[in-house]
Order: sequence, then structure tokens, then C-alpha cells
Amino acid sequence: MKSSSSILALFLCSLMILPSDHAIESPQYVVALLATDFEIRVYKNSTWMSAPVRGTSFEKSTKEGFHRLYQFIHGANLDSSEIDITSPVMTSIAQSSQGSFKSYCVSFYLPAKFQGAPPQPNPELNLKLDEQRAECVAVRKFSGFARDDNIDQEMEALVASLDNYTSSRIIKNNKNTFAVAQYNASYHLSRRLNEVWLKVGFPGCK
Repeated sequence: MKSSSSILALFLCSLMILPSDHAIESPQYVVALLATDFEIRVYKNSTWMSAPVRGTSFEKSTKEGFHRLYQFIHGANLDSSEIDITSPVMTSIAQSSQGSFKSYCVSFYLPAKFQGAPPQPNPELNLKLDEQRAECVAVRKFSGFARDDNIDQEMEALVASLDNYTSSRIIKNNKNTFAVAQYNASYHLSRRLNEVWLKVGFPGCK
């Protein structure tokens, strides 16, 4: 059996080699605010399949959670359905106010054909259907690799940018709950794209 890290690398690699006429689906959004170092997006209702993980680190938890999701999209479901690749790979992180405990949830956006009635995952995978309501998120892009030693700093930089933005009132949700989106194959060393997401309140966001 392939290791979790090999499976995640294989999946992210496949995002880079699909034919140009095969568009990779992503959750739909509109940009409500475009600032110098962040943007605010309004996402529509969407359905994801998620793998909760009580892990010890962001990197290990992402690999473990996606190992289960990879099996699901390759037929480990009650319909034996193959599910098209989407992006990004999303890891949600919740930590205590003291930062002493963290929980993780790795999520896969379901393609449009499965948004209404997705196949049920095999029970042993311990996956859950995640119905996301329309929401407003602040997004900061960053390059390189998303790792345990940089995601907190990227989140703090996003919070600082939101605090310093004075043209409009932005209401931050709990900064101890945020998400990291990854878009690139692990072997892809240049022009990498990652994002940190924080739910916010913003005029015009419903």
C-alpha cells in the first residue's frame, strides 16, 4: 500500500498533468475586496467530503486525512464511484486559545455532479459530508511549501493586514480556527501557491 505522503504527492501531481481541456473544479466565489496583500471572497454554498484527524501536526494530519479521502474518490464508497479531482486540498485547523491543543480536518471539494447526492464513503474511512453554507473569508496567498513552521506566521500576517486595513470595517472570526489551501504538486518547487483562510464579516457579505 502506498504511504500517505506518496498518495498526497500523487494526487497533487495529477493536478499538474491533466489535459488542458479537462478543467479542474473548485468552489465558486466572487471577490468582495482586493487589497495589496489579501482579498476577501464570498463563497457560494458547497459540499465537501471531510476527514477529521486528531493529529500532532499540520503536515502529518494533512497526509493522514487525505489518505482516506484518496481512497474515497478512487472507489471506496458504496457506489464504487470514481470521482474527478478538484482543488484545492483544504486543511482546517482549530486550536485552543493557549495553542496547546489542535484538531484538523482535511477536505475535498465534491464536483458539481456530486454536490446534490454524493456517494456514501465506506464506513471504515471515517469521513463525513460537510455542507458549507455561503460564507465570507479573508485570504492571504503565500508561496513555497505549507508547513508547520510557517502556517501560523502566515495566519498572523493575515490578521495584521486585516487590522491595518482602515477603508472598511472587517469583523474577524476566531483566529484560532482557520484553514490552509494547497494547490501544487509536492515536486513543483517554483511558483507554488498556498492560501490561509479566515472567516470574516464584511459589508455586503451574506
